Amino acid sequence: MERPSRLLLVSELRVRNSAYDVSLSRSLLTWKRRTSSPVYHPFRPSVCHSVSVSEIISVREEEEENGCKDDGSWKKINEREGKDCRQAFTVLHVERCPQHRWRCAEVSFTCPEAALCQRWVTGIREQLAAIASRPKQLLVYINPYSGKQHGKHIYEQKVAPLFALAGVTTHVIVTEHANYARDHLRTEAELKKFDGVVCVGGDGMFSEIIHGLIWRSQVDGGVDPNCADESLLPSSLRIGIIPAGSTDCICFATVGSNDPVTSALHIIVGDSQPMDVCSVHHNNTFLRYSVSLLGYGFYGDVLTDSERKRWMGPARYDLSGVKMFLTHHYYEGTVSYLPARGIMGTPRDASRCRSGCVICQHNGRLISKKAERYQMDEETDREGEGEWKTIRGKFLAINAASMSCACPRSPKGLSPAAHLADGTTDLILVRKCSRFDFLRHLLRHTSKDDQFDLNFVEVHRVRRFCFTPRHCQSDSDLDLRENGKHQIFGQICRNHPACGCAPAYSSWNCDGEILTHTAIDVRVHSNLIKLFARGIEEPTVFDDLTNPCAI
Repeated sequence: MERPSRLLLVSELRVRNSAYDVSLSRSLLTWKRRTSSPVYHPFRPSVCHSVSVSEIISVREEEEENGCKDDGSWKKINEREGKDCRQAFTVLHVERCPQHRWRCAEVSFTCPEAALCQRWVTGIREQLAAIASRPKQLLVYINPYSGKQHGKHIYEQKVAPLFALAGVTTHVIVTEHANYARDHLRTEAELKKFDGVVCVGGDGMFSEIIHGLIWRSQVDGGVDPNCADESLLPSSLRIGIIPAGSTDCICFATVGSNDPVTSALHIIVGDSQPMDVCSVHHNNTFLRYSVSLLGYGFYGDVLTDSERKRWMGPARYDLSGVKMFLTHHYYEGTVSYLPARGIMGTPRDASRCRSGCVICQHNGRLISKKAERYQMDEETDREGEGEWKTIRGKFLAINAASMSCACPRSPKGLSPAAHLADGTTDLILVRKCSRFDFLRHLLRHTSKDDQFDLNFVEVHRVRRFCFTPRHCQSDSDLDLRENGKHQIFGQICRNHPACGCAPAYSSWNCDGEILTHTAIDVRVHSNLIKLFARGIEEPTVFDDLTNPCAI
């Protein structure tokens, strides 16, 4: 509990006709009900409440006529002061709900005189204005076609009213076609006018935003995005996501819920969550950025097949998943990777990336120091290239998870212990195995078992990796497919149980988009972007015991 000397305001106010001792400090608003009996009741519910000032949305004055009549002494004061009834104020604040959801709650305080009410309103507003991390102007992009095409309705009905309450001004743009937001951010947007960019849509819309912002940051900073060895410059603007898509994987990983109100409140209070971004190159040509999943083999085939069934909606992923499981294709290739050495954490840890993650903070500082050392010593081998390791084989799936990739379909995700901002990605290699064994691996995504505790699965925490398929070393074979042509002869498939032939290569699934090349070079850029989020909060148990006011 804070010392009285640090309190800015202390008064006896009324909440729902009960007397409360209310105090305001720079960090906490507290109200504690006064009790007439001095006897301690250990089983009486807590009568003390507190709200962090950083989680107060706004405060407003009220016309509280009932408060003027509830107490006789207050009535006399009102009569002397000309019956001025502007003696109440309402504080709107964040309230936590189950499943990591937030909602906007409010509490009204009635004051004995108007001057005291004004002091409280002014005092709270001054503390809110002093929070520099809160956004004041936002650029909002709405994808009207994402998910069930409810993006515009969700923003107007649930999000815009909250922004108005918090005094956040917005410039709203409804996108007209695919990559509209990306192109607008690259060329036309006046980014200096805004404190952040908000996208209303799914993971695809978020991908557009990061591609536009990161590309703009590199061009403005004189960095060549096509060079795989370049250290990219971080974007100065935070990104907010109002979920309105089919999966909303990013929201589940950074907030823990796909609730639009929760995401809007995280934006309002000015939360900041750094995130790593993977750059994907082919022969020093930039392809895409990735923040969640890069998948070759099974997940690439599922995406490719599902694109032909878009008319089915989200159900197309289930159908394509079953089809690809039964087809059971495997692919030959070479994986080279740069292990992440000297860091905290492994892909098989029981701990998870949560709000205030110690592993992310430690590894982020470590990687930043290494980057500075490489810049100072030009003779040092770049990124320790002598430490590269190589694996050749036949793979059912090659996945790189930069976050857990948890979602309602897979509560644990592809890599449960992956971290948002530790400067690494988890490289998961699933070697050729039987259908039954592969099914065991897939089912462990939804169970409590260690999904990497299988002899045909290996996982490595890496900072960079490259992949080259065996049958298209120069990617000349890929050009046939990329130009819409088909090979006249397919590869003769040996030892394949499902069919007489199998394709020589798969496709890369990059955050839900198909890459145009198969041979790729992937590098992790630590803390390249920041989101209006704080990571998944651990659920609090026995709140009264941790609340100093309840003692």
